[in-house]
Amino acid sequence: MKYLGLAYFTPEKFAAMAPADVRALVSQCPALDEKMRATGKVLVSASLGDLDGWRTLRPRNGKTHVSDGPYTESKEMVGGLFIIEADSHDEALRIASMHPAARIGEEGGWAVELIPMDFYLT
Repeated sequence: MKYLGLAYFTPEKFAAMAPADVRALVSQCPALDEKMRATGKVLVSASLGDLDGWRTLRPRNGKTHVSDGPYTESKEMVGGLFIIEADSHDEALRIASMHPAARIGEEGGWAVELIPMDFYLT
């Protein structure tokens, strides 16, 4: 089974952190990411770009309408994603718990949501 992991952050909490604290936090991520990838079960892992570059596309009157920024009004925003292939839900949880947003970053409002995928194309 494949699972989508969404890594969240809280922009206001992250922005309130001192730059040195942000650098110290982010510097811990590569080692944690590598540990997760070393399982051999990670198919995709990505950090998402700055929110200012996000665009939302939706159908309107038979045409595609493009608007600025994230569509969802939320206190938490998706900052990264990963896809893993696991033999069980417990294995998926074990692997997802290795992601930096599941282990560190409480001060930035980090969290991971793990979602089973019903359909996947390569």
